[in-house]
Amino acid sequence: MTGPSTLDLLHPTLAHHVVNTLGWPGLRPLQREALAPLVDGQDAVLLAPTAGGKTEAAVFPLLSAMAAGGWSGVSLIYVCPIKALLNNLLPRLQSYAGWMGRSVGLWHGDIGTAARGRILRDRPDVLLTTPESLEGMLVSTKADHRELFAGVRAVVVDEVHAFAGDDRGWHLLAVLERLTRLRGQPIQRVGLSATVGNPGELLAWLQGSGAGERPGRVIAPEAGLTGTAAPSEPPPGEVELDYVGSLDNAARVIAALHTGEKRLVFCDSRQAVEQLGAALRSRGVTTFLSHASLSVDERRRAEQAFSEARDCVIVATSTLELGIDVGDLDRVIQINAPATVASFLQRIGRTGRRSGGQRNCLFLALDETGLLRAAGLLHLWGRHWVEPVVPTAEPRHIIAQQLLALCLQESQVGEHLWKEWWPGLEPFERGDPIVAHLLREGFVQRDGGMLMIGPEAERRFGWRHFMELTSVFTAPPEFVVLHGRTEIGRANPALLCARENDEGPRRLLLAGRGWAVTGVDWKRQRCFVEPAEDGGGKARWDSADRTGASFALSRAVRAVLVGADPPVRFTRRAVGALATARERHQEHVWSAGSVISRAAGDVRWWTWAGTRANLTLRATLAGLVAPGQQVHDSYLRLREDVDPAAWAAARDGATDRIALPDVSEKALEGLKFTAALPPHLAARTLAARLADVEGARTLLGEPTRFVAG
Repeated sequence: MTGPSTLDLLHPTLAHHVVNTLGWPGLRPLQREALAPLVDGQDAVLLAPTAGGKTEAAVFPLLSAMAAGGWSGVSLIYVCPIKALLNNLLPRLQSYAGWMGRSVGLWHGDIGTAARGRILRDRPDVLLTTPESLEGMLVSTKADHRELFAGVRAVVVDEVHAFAGDDRGWHLLAVLERLTRLRGQPIQRVGLSATVGNPGELLAWLQGSGAGERPGRVIAPEAGLTGTAAPSEPPPGEVELDYVGSLDNAARVIAALHTGEKRLVFCDSRQAVEQLGAALRSRGVTTFLSHASLSVDERRRAEQAFSEARDCVIVATSTLELGIDVGDLDRVIQINAPATVASFLQRIGRTGRRSGGQRNCLFLALDETGLLRAAGLLHLWGRHWVEPVVPTAEPRHIIAQQLLALCLQESQVGEHLWKEWWPGLEPFERGDPIVAHLLREGFVQRDGGMLMIGPEAERRFGWRHFMELTSVFTAPPEFVVLHGRTEIGRANPALLCARENDEGPRRLLLAGRGWAVTGVDWKRQRCFVEPAEDGGGKARWDSADRTGASFALSRAVRAVLVGADPPVRFTRRAVGALATARERHQEHVWSAGSVISRAAGDVRWWTWAGTRANLTLRATLAGLVAPGQQVHDSYLRLREDVDPAAWAAARDGATDRIALPDVSEKALEGLKFTAALPPHLAARTLAARLADVEGARTLLGEPTRFVAG
């Protein structure tokens, strides 16, 4: 029960509605602990499991501060990583702000021109947006950004861990620094996150140039996991691991289990979502789908229908991992394993919200790799371990993007004054070579000591008012799929190319249904479809994530193969499949170090170090590694003539000469704004992202034993 002194920190109107409108008996621990520091203007990272009340923990004290301080205009910005989460939050935040006589506006890529015009004319007190849309407002010629953002006092960053681990995080930080300079004084920064392994470092990262200068704290009364602790008791939750061998078998299991309940199934790819969704529907299961290549309307229809249904399944990628409300769930099912413990915590946190309910997750492994990764991840989870969030290395392309965006925002920037927009933000301290390249290649031009947008930037990024400049990632081309005037989603153009031996119309699998392609507009990148009578079709998309398993997860897999059993229930099928895997790999694992095996000319170094560490080891020991191989999580192929003597000689001093992985021209195409960087800096940036120097150094410092077979 919350005491009067706690509610006294809230504005009286807000406190009244918390008790009488929401019917809450009191505030949750996170919400109580966040009140005083946030009302006082401190920066903070709020940690809690999914559905832990993080939004209210941030918004209630900031609305109270807004009322007490007489904030006016756009004074609170609420940033989310995905538009669907903003859409989902809008009604709730409108209710909270409305109690206080305040307004909320929504601005992202799907908001039309008329709605944006209303926001510019009648400024909301709270603005829900994405970093890309913030950038768009800053560089727009239709908005006076100085006037629009003059009253910003606080920024809430929801799912801050999702930003911090990739380039969108650096982009967000850089945009916040520009907002701070426009404001002329510090802006309070509040991050909301599920449990992470390094919350203090995450807070310092979020504070940017204010780290160490502004007061800030991590507030995590219910977080539970720290990334370092290994208590003897397993975390709470009903978790089971099964081995089913194929997606079709997974559909059989899902169709047979938990009938009458609402089930959310996570897959690791859009293709798997489509295939599993179609297989479930063929078995009479009411099934909905959600992934990034479905149209906005299609996803909304599926999520709305799922939230209102009872006996049904929704199959999704990570699009439904980040807190989007799809109603009261009974079960979460995971196909194979997510990439991180943090993702698993987000997903299992979608269940057990009803009184007396328990969080639960059923893992269905499709193959040996999926089984071992799931077991390794659950081994880490059982030890109360969760990954630290590490910002991406050497974000030079973000520096180039921000310099161009600043020139658009300000029209012209002093040649020697541009760094003042990002004071103390470490990557920008090393931006001089990038400015020189931008000038040399015509991306910017100099006039009387001022920098402004140049013709090359206009040519490469100027389409549709420099829209390409506001997004920091590159998406592969996809064709819009239309049934009549209804957009179904987007498809890989490779599926639309006819082959000589094809008979009949091309078939697509999209939204869990088969479609016959009736026409393709190659110029406008559209294809037209009709429902396929037999329901067949193909689904395929290019994968954006090729990083493989991490060092920690790969080492956890080794621990499982050596004999560690995660604290979860195994089905008989899973027990048998794990026993088979352990027997197959018994000569490939050694708890004290690594193993080199030789069999019929196939020499493998079993590192169990993860893809990035193995890429780094391949570059460092290039003379011993077999050329042209694809790198795996668990091993590297070595030359056939490698023996203990050659191995010892090559490793001598190798920890002092760690090399970064080689980078191909094709790989560089995935790094946006590569053209705005000198080629050697673009290659080094990508190489740093592919490397795991510490993991490689650990391997080189461990003993290695040779085995036959």
